[in-house]
This record gives sequence, structure tokens and C-alpha cells, in this order.
Amino acid sequence: VQLQASGGGLVQAGGSLTLSCAASKIIFTPKTLRWHRQGPGKEREWVADISSGGDTTYAESVEGRFTASRDNRQSTAFLQMTNLKPEDTGVYYCWMAGFWGKGTQVTVSS
Repeated sequence: VQLQASGGGLVQAGGSLTLSCAASKIIFTPKTLRWHRQGPGKEREWVADISSGGDTTYAESVEGRFTASRDNRQSTAFLQMTNLKPEDTGVYYCWMAGFWGKGTQVTVSS
């Protein structure tokens, strides 16, 4: 199983980024995909879920600013992040069926 998050970068507060998570060697469609992040000096925390049918749930800290989506035909999930805040800084990971992908760094400057 391979999960690869990408799309991170450096952005000013208030800016936007869209992350992607490409999956391979896994049956993508029927599984929930989760986004997590780990800020500097912090524990890894859950950010968002998107179910196989596209139902989403979000951590309170990102509700209303982040939007998860997925393209099952492309075995890819997305996390659109808007109105970014410095506290959103961290390495973002995708997770599916017990497997973690390599993360992508998001840095939000104030």
C-alpha cells in the first residue's frame, strides 16, 4: 500500500492550499480516508475524515475552513484548506485502512 500526500508549501495567514493524497496498491473506493497533522512539538492530531460515499467530518479547529473530497476513479483524495492560520502549520498525513502515507509540510506565516 502506498499513500503519498503532496501539495504542501509556505503560505501567508489567510491564504489557501490544496493537498492531495494519491493511493496505490489498495482498493480505494470502499474505504474511509483520514487526514491528520502534526505541528512542531505537538502530537499528531486528526483533522478530517471522508467516507467512501463522500461524507465528511472535521475537527472543530478546521470546521468551516477545510474541505475534504475524493476522486475514487483516480484513487485520490483532496484537502482544500482556506483561511489558513499559523496554528495550521505542520506535516499533513493521509491514512487509510491502517496505513499512513508520507506527509507533506504546510507552513503558515503570520
